[in-house]
Amino acid sequence: MGRPPFLALTLAFAGAVAVSAGQTPALRGGAVPDDFSAFFAARNPQEAATTSDRIVASGVGFDEAFRRLRQGRPYSTDVPRGVVQASYRGDAGEYFYTLDVPETYNPNRTYQVRVQLHGGVGRIEDNAAPRGGTSATGGRLAGAEQIYVMPYAWRDAPWWSDRQGENLQTILDVVKRRYNVDENRVALSGISDGGTGTYYMAMRETTAFASFLPLNGFILVLRNETTDSDGDLFPNNLVNKPMFIVNGGRDPMYPTSMVDPFVARFKEGGVDLVYRPQPDAAHDTSWWPTVKDDFEAFVAAHPRRPLPDTLSWETGPPHVPARAHWLVIDRLASDPLALRASDAAALPDVNRMSTRPSPDLGIRSSGARINRVLPGSNALQIGLKSGDVVLTVNNQPVSAGTDVAEMIRGFPAGRPILMTVSRGSDTVRVTGRYAPAVLPGEADAMFPPGQASGRVDLLRNGNRVQATTRGVGAFTLLLSPDQFDLTRAITVTVNGRVVFDGMVQKDLRTLLKWAARDNDRTLLFAAELTVVS
Repeated sequence: MGRPPFLALTLAFAGAVAVSAGQTPALRGGAVPDDFSAFFAARNPQEAATTSDRIVASGVGFDEAFRRLRQGRPYSTDVPRGVVQASYRGDAGEYFYTLDVPETYNPNRTYQVRVQLHGGVGRIEDNAAPRGGTSATGGRLAGAEQIYVMPYAWRDAPWWSDRQGENLQTILDVVKRRYNVDENRVALSGISDGGTGTYYMAMRETTAFASFLPLNGFILVLRNETTDSDGDLFPNNLVNKPMFIVNGGRDPMYPTSMVDPFVARFKEGGVDLVYRPQPDAAHDTSWWPTVKDDFEAFVAAHPRRPLPDTLSWETGPPHVPARAHWLVIDRLASDPLALRASDAAALPDVNRMSTRPSPDLGIRSSGARINRVLPGSNALQIGLKSGDVVLTVNNQPVSAGTDVAEMIRGFPAGRPILMTVSRGSDTVRVTGRYAPAVLPGEADAMFPPGQASGRVDLLRNGNRVQATTRGVGAFTLLLSPDQFDLTRAITVTVNGRVVFDGMVQKDLRTLLKWAARDNDRTLLFAAELTVVS
């Protein structure tokens, strides 16, 4: 829930001088009352929080403070436009990122934002300087007029790490303080490793984003990459936001044949998604011109609901407390494994997945190159060997990026197979019949739990909140006047039992506390209601 302390910000762009760390944004567009000027001019959440006492001492009432915070800060016209190289310094070092701001930027209107995560993280040794990307790893995919935010990850700080979760929060906070961002139209997308990282952020950092758009990524990579220190991952958290997913049929890393069953499970589990498989695409974005309009239409049609009436969130150590929108899971149950059967049954889980039976030739390959041939397999009978590069199958050429197993998976059993392979300096022909082993389906979890976790599912109807919990000791509801009628009683039930039924008072300090943290005109809270479950 925290952010790394903000220590310095620099912005540099062609034809202009850098903005030093000591400067604050110019306040234009009309005077701001003195009691709020420091709040709006703050460079980070910590600075904004220090202004609360001054605002309270001014004697401003809750409703007037709410109105001013909803109106937000005035924005300057004197800001960098075009491609802007930027950085900030936190406890762990300097973090670089690139902005691409429309040359026609107008501070009097709000702008959609796309945060795009690049690929090739394992090949980047450090975060020494901003860098470009290829079509496979993450050059900016030009689309609708918007502000593009392109952060950087590297081997020791991949997208699937807490460090990057805090980094994205910090960058967004900086951008929202300088540019007039539509907080409900901030989308997170990524390519390759960035696409995989998009899945990670959807399961960890949902509040700031309207939608998640993984391109050429694969969620199951996180099963291998995420370390114990980052804690367990919970695919059911994907149900909170819409997703737009693209994968290539000839992708040698994550072909659609590998991805399809997981997308099907997401849909079955209630994830709101659009899937655009590209049958002839490899691990690149050659398909972008044909997909771009659908991609941008999806983003436009799915603004964020800052205060959703239904919400499901699961977390575990070390991410407790954990927040999603107007829910904070404060602590887990003292004995979280002692669950009532009725509670567990009431919480369907996207993480539970049964795999279907599938044919297996017996090779493990990277595109057309065979890395391993399984003992006793159909591939061994045909005559394939580790290190072979398949050139043709039944006289059909095989490109380097083609997944050989996927290419022949649709063959009927017993069909003759003739392959030409490159083996060392020789070209060899191997032949046989297609007789794959059939791997049985299994009941499994996408991400087997390593530790006990806690989950809360919320359903709001007017001033009534129904909570179903599992393994949670306490949670807090953040109550907004935009969501609740605070002149009437609020009723909260947990697992069918009424735990609160009464009035809640608006509190100015609570309003300022969360306004400083969120820097969001559409997430303003009047009260905190803590429930011990």
